[in-house]
Amino acid sequence: MLLIKNGYIMTMAGRNYTNGYIVADGGKIIHIGENFKEIEDKVKIEETTVIDAAGRFVMPGLIDAHCHVGLCDDGMGFEGEDENEMTDPVTPHLRAIDGIYHSDRGFVDARENGVTTVVTGPGSANVIGGQFAAVKTYGRRIEDMILKEPVAVKVAFGENPKTVYNERKQTPTTRMATAALLRENLIKAREYKELMEKYNHDMENNDKPEFDIKMEALLGVLEGKIPLKAHAHREDDILTAIRIAKEFGVNLTIEHCTEGHLITDILREEGVSVIVGPSLTERSKIELKNQTLKTPGILANAGIPVAIMTDHPCVPIQYLSLCAALAVREGMKEEDALKAITINAARITGIDDRVGSLEVGKDADIVLFDGHPFELRSRVKTTIINGNIVYDRNQDL
Repeated sequence: MLLIKNGYIMTMAGRNYTNGYIVADGGKIIHIGENFKEIEDKVKIEETTVIDAAGRFVMPGLIDAHCHVGLCDDGMGFEGEDENEMTDPVTPHLRAIDGIYHSDRGFVDARENGVTTVVTGPGSANVIGGQFAAVKTYGRRIEDMILKEPVAVKVAFGENPKTVYNERKQTPTTRMATAALLRENLIKAREYKELMEKYNHDMENNDKPEFDIKMEALLGVLEGKIPLKAHAHREDDILTAIRIAKEFGVNLTIEHCTEGHLITDILREEGVSVIVGPSLTERSKIELKNQTLKTPGILANAGIPVAIMTDHPCVPIQYLSLCAALAVREGMKEEDALKAITINAARITGIDDRVGSLEVGKDADIVLFDGHPFELRSRVKTTIINGNIVYDRNQDL
């Protein structure tokens, strides 16, 4: 059992506790509140790890809703680059968990800076890149770290697939071809689904379709179980992503959304959720010419659900809270920015049943700061994942 007491608790569930407590057992939060004496008789102190959080800000573990931790191993170059399979523009069957290196230094940097969950997966070289996974940032092997898999299928619009395949003199080299390839494979998947349903309904009079691992990977998208995670910076690419999602009746999140502030009214009208970033970078390509740190605030102020990403290694994972703090400096409400790296990140990626807020029944993923998380000089003192202390600044774990 674990007890945290005397801290300022920001639950991200609508209530804060000035002198609060959290009790966790079996990896889950079982009590949370203001006055520990009310439940003191339910806790066997002699069998409990006690953390005195006096003077500390206590909040849910941070969530990076879009990154490539574990797939771009820190400092390794090509040998550790498992983010992009740049030999085929359509690879929905690739699974992040088969490429994640659980001992990547990025996981250490994450938990030392309060990030307890990362949504990590393939890059944007391909039109359909593969399957993202939500994983905790601590574990002896990837099987111990998985929170949910898959959480999305990555698709990409704009410059990246154009550039990669133009160099190979292969489709796609235009935005038209990118959209066409995505449509083609969604249509194929729909037809594959229909044939499978006919076979399962009447096996005597229908042949079983030949197994197609790519189409199998897209069935969850067509059935609404997992969304497309659409890499789109420029406003026209964002609109194309929405158009195709509507054509096929599939769920969608817009990743990066660099020019989203130019079409805020449309995004609100379409009910789209967005994951913004990485904003702490140079404008390294044409489609980033309108990049601004104001984007998350403009979108959130318009009532659009917003998460903030690092896109690690584009921005190192340890600067997730800094990215949110800079969004506040540029007009985002502090509460919205905190949500963007906790509960909103969880909701948008479909993992809010377990993480993103401090509530009874949720995973005991908790971080203690020695100051406000958006204060530049604040440091993480303790990180807890599944009720276990995985980082303590005062100890060498």
